Amino acid sequence: MKPIWHPSPNFGARRDGLRPSLIVLHYTAMNSADEALKRLCDPEHEVSAHYLIGADGTLWQMVQEQDRAWHAGAGEWCGQSDINSRSIGIELDNRGDHPFSNRQMAVLENLLTGIMARWSIPAAGVIGHSDMAPSRKSDPGPRFDWQRLERLGLAATRGAEPEIDTPTMDQLRMLARQSGFTAPIDDVDLLTAVRLRYRPWASGPLESADIQVLCPLPSQT
Repeated sequence: MKPIWHPSPNFGARRDGLRPSLIVLHYTAMNSADEALKRLCDPEHEVSAHYLIGADGTLWQMVQEQDRAWHAGAGEWCGQSDINSRSIGIELDNRGDHPFSNRQMAVLENLLTGIMARWSIPAAGVIGHSDMAPSRKSDPGPRFDWQRLERLGLAATRGAEPEIDTPTMDQLRMLARQSGFTAPIDDVDLLTAVRLRYRPWASGPLESADIQVLCPLPSQT
C-alpha cells in the first residue's frame, strides 16, 4: 500500500551519521486519526512520526524514512540513547483502551515488512514506546497484539522456559537488560514495562512467568 503523503514540518537530520536500526510503535491516545494527524503536523507541538495508520487502515507518511522524526523523546534501548536518530516511528490510531482493528494490524504488518527489509532491521528491533521509555510511556499499550507480530517474525519472540520456583527481581533485571530494557528505572517500573510488552494481563507481585518470557529461545541465542 502506498501511503498518503502528508508532510510534517517537525523533523530534522539524523545525528552522528546514524541510520534506522529500530522501529518504535506508538498509540496516538486521541479520538481520531484526523485529530492525531493535525497534532503530528503542527509546528507548535513539535512532535511527529514517520507514519500514522488509521483504525480503518488508512496509511499516512509525514516524514521521510531517512530523516529524524520527533516521536520517541527521552529514553534508552540496549544501552543507546537518542532513539529518534536510531529509529522509525509508527503511530497507531488508538486511544489505548480498546483493541486494534484487524485492518489496521494488517497494514502495520505490511509496513513493518517493508521497513525491516529496506533498513535491515531484525525482529528484535521492533519495540514499543513503553520499552524504551518505561515509567514515562505506556504505548502501544495493553491491548496491542504483540504475539500476532511475533508469529509473523515481526517482533522478538517470547521465551518459554520451565517454571522457576523462586523468581527474583535480580533475575528479571538481568534478563530484561539482555533483552534491551536498559533505561534506569526502579523494580516496579521495570516489571510494569516487561508486562506491557509480554504479559499485559498480569498484575501483582513478580511471578515465574515474568522471568520465563524473557528467557531467549534456543534459536535466539
